[in-house]
Amino acid sequence: MSESLKVQPHHLQRGAYLYVRQSSMRQVIENVESTKRQYALRGRAVALGWHEDQIIVIDSDQGESGASAAWREGFQHLVADVSMGRAGIVMGLEVSRLARNNADWHRLLEICALADTLILDEDGVYDPANFNDRLLLGLKGTMSEAELHVLKARLRGGILNKVRRGEYRCPLPTGLVYDEAGNVALDPDMQIRDTIAHFFETFSRVGSACQTVKAFRREGLGFPSRLRGSATVFRPLTASTAMRVLSNPRLAGAYVYGRRRYRRGAEGKKHIVRKRDCGEWLACIPNAHPGYISWEQYQQNLKLLTSNGRGYELARGSPPREGAALLQGRAICGRCGRHLRVAYRSARGKQEAWYVCDRAHGYLGDRDCQTVAGPPVDEAIGALIAERMTPAAVELALEIRREIETRQEEADRLRCRAIERAQFEADLAQRRFMLVDPANRLVADTLEAEWNDKLHALMEAREERERARQQDQFLLDDAIRQRLVTMTTDFRKLWNDPTTPNRERKRLLAYIIEDATLIKLPVEGITRIHVRFKGGKTETLTTLNPKSSAQQIKTPPTIVQLVDKLLDDHIYAEIADILNERGFRPGGSARPGRGQTCFTALRVAYLVHTYALRSRYDRLRDRGLVTKAEAATRLGIHEATIVPWAEHGIITRHAYNGHAYLYELPRSIPAKHCSRWDRLSDRVAVLKAEKEQDLRMQSKEV
Repeated sequence: MSESLKVQPHHLQRGAYLYVRQSSMRQVIENVESTKRQYALRGRAVALGWHEDQIIVIDSDQGESGASAAWREGFQHLVADVSMGRAGIVMGLEVSRLARNNADWHRLLEICALADTLILDEDGVYDPANFNDRLLLGLKGTMSEAELHVLKARLRGGILNKVRRGEYRCPLPTGLVYDEAGNVALDPDMQIRDTIAHFFETFSRVGSACQTVKAFRREGLGFPSRLRGSATVFRPLTASTAMRVLSNPRLAGAYVYGRRRYRRGAEGKKHIVRKRDCGEWLACIPNAHPGYISWEQYQQNLKLLTSNGRGYELARGSPPREGAALLQGRAICGRCGRHLRVAYRSARGKQEAWYVCDRAHGYLGDRDCQTVAGPPVDEAIGALIAERMTPAAVELALEIRREIETRQEEADRLRCRAIERAQFEADLAQRRFMLVDPANRLVADTLEAEWNDKLHALMEAREERERARQQDQFLLDDAIRQRLVTMTTDFRKLWNDPTTPNRERKRLLAYIIEDATLIKLPVEGITRIHVRFKGGKTETLTTLNPKSSAQQIKTPPTIVQLVDKLLDDHIYAEIADILNERGFRPGGSARPGRGQTCFTALRVAYLVHTYALRSRYDRLRDRGLVTKAEAATRLGIHEATIVPWAEHGIITRHAYNGHAYLYELPRSIPAKHCSRWDRLSDRVAVLKAEKEQDLRMQSKEV
């Protein structure tokens, strides 16, 4: 079918859309003839019957790739107008101008077929609703996509060939540059080089990316960051920047390529599918160019980062932190073999550490393996460390002092670099201001303000260095030096010093102890600590488990036994006085603010009732003592007579509480007299005299 027969009157009533595109701006500038050929298709439209004012040219996608329609606004506008029935024909020099992607191309064909829109290229006019034309257009689209694939494969092959030789130039991280010969070299800016070297030295010292960021913040140091356009600025170091620097192998002197795998999404943009392992990289050439650390140190840093981010798995060795738990990241449960989690609890105004194994509860809903109190374990571990470290205390003190001084010198050198940079920028701003024409006030005022800003930045850099120097001098004053001297003679005293940071204790412990397995024995009230040293030697320690609140206020068994013994001869009030005289205190005195609490009759009665001790009443009854009524019946007298007889000693009475008594019957029953000439007091005196005479006679016989 000829072109004129395919073009119908209803097509001519709609617009003719001419789509013009080149894949890059370089092609737009250099391939001028191709652009002219595309614009010349307007003559084809006029020849087919469209007027000049009906021809709509869409050339907003110049310099855009046809691999996807996601970023091509002109193509999206074309598809929208076709779907709304505004286009009678769509013109393009060839299929590749419209789309290099089969998905976009066939979507356009489907919409054109539904909207009865024709397609024109350099070879002819096609009707997408016609099977043969659509088959031909589909074949052209497939060939266009295959052509793009072949071009990409050729380019990719050339790149990979250069990559295997380590010659392909990739963007370099901050701290590395390409020299005039095209080789990778360290940044010539000494401030940048010293800052990055100080970063790696700080990480090797503290063992954590987060702690490295905190160290830079405490020292007031910035970290270099390269902007687009090769300008470098110094910004506060962040955790993401620290992780990116530590995981970049280029800074270790290795040439690498293909660390990430990309895939183009539905919107046409590339996304990182996953990061490849080191063995899957397309190229990895260690020691290919100068670096800030060695390849071995880089791998060691990666292992340390992996270990820090592994949570609480079995192989975890976390970096030292500020908490009081010495075995943080090194305590292992003696029941299940997992690492113990550290938990802190505030009680009675202080923070206590606990080693908790709760994986079974979190994963299986089962009971926790064990919970071990931290203070007794840490105290035993601290005593062990102090004992082992005492012989090497002198060398350790000198090493700490050298490390502090070296760290301060490095930080001061970096601050001096910052001052030099600020001085250079201030001098440059001054020269610019001096060269300007004074009459041109618009430019002169701007340059003067810039000069003032640079001078202000220079003054701040100098003041920051002075403040830091004073702070460093304070850190190494006489008190610190005295502590270092004390360390050489009494390491245990320094270890127990409250001003010694917990992180430093843990760092020291990490050089000695590999791990410690804790087994809590609640029945025995102890915890066994199996310590494994770095060299493989082991040692077992035993600590007492701390008492609970109920156990702390519980009366000791020795006091209960003493009360049981004293009940034979004393009442509650007398027992309380005896316990107080001997210095005993009730269990409640262990509570805060109750240290001066004493025993009372009520507290003794509570002990007797709580521990089910036999009362004094029962004990006296077992000895044959009787009540007042029983004594009156057996003696044949009135109960009122019992009291004066007991008071004058005719019969013996024993108190079983503060106001009641039991009575001991005499061997011979005394006779009752009712005569005022034979008073009770006289009879008592006669009985006493007879008793004394009997005692003298017995002594003479002996």
